[in-house]
Amino acid sequence: MRKSWWKILCVLLVAYAIAGGFLLPVPRQHIINETIRNLYFHVPMWFAMILLFAIAFTYSIKYLRSGKLEHDIYAAQYTNTGIVFSILGMLTGMEWANYSWGEPWSNDPKQLGTAISMLIYFSYLILRSGIKDEEKRAKISSVYNVFAFALMIPLLWVLPRMVDSLHPGNGGNPGFNSYDLDSKMRMVFYPAVIGWFLLGVWISTLYIRLGLIEHRRDNDFLTGIEK
Repeated sequence: MRKSWWKILCVLLVAYAIAGGFLLPVPRQHIINETIRNLYFHVPMWFAMILLFAIAFTYSIKYLRSGKLEHDIYAAQYTNTGIVFSILGMLTGMEWANYSWGEPWSNDPKQLGTAISMLIYFSYLILRSGIKDEEKRAKISSVYNVFAFALMIPLLWVLPRMVDSLHPGNGGNPGFNSYDLDSKMRMVFYPAVIGWFLLGVWISTLYIRLGLIEHRRDNDFLTGIEK
């Protein structure tokens, strides 16, 4: 029970975010109106994606410093889960844009930067699947992961702010903190961020356990052959 408290918290927070997102009242803002409810889903999923990629980035550096394949397994699974959240974030963002901007895809700088960043991480999956040697795969993909995270920062935060953009907080458009939002929204938004992030960590840990089991099984098999 002591080790499962954060999982219980995750379920409660996500359930609260979903229920609050659909049922609790929200302020009526110009143009976005009821679509502001997507703030409880789209933005927390992006935050969770960034945090998961950051954890993967950390474990990739750890692998390059230690050479322990366990660190590569951690990095790979956190990256995989981060990619899932990037897809969810993109889909919820396109749905929001369809109602707020008139179309799901408008070649907005933020959308383009995000799409490029996602393609970079999709290439990470292809890279790992194309290398059979375990140590070689771990070393190359770890280096790639470090550069992928480093590229994501300017693609998401720097370049979109240098040009006109429809996205809040970019191109002179105010961010959500500048809007006259009902303070009650923050009572749902912040728990949603924590809940979706914990869900991403939970999913990652499950696949990490499977990856570690397969790694140890393969090592035991090779050790038996050598004997």
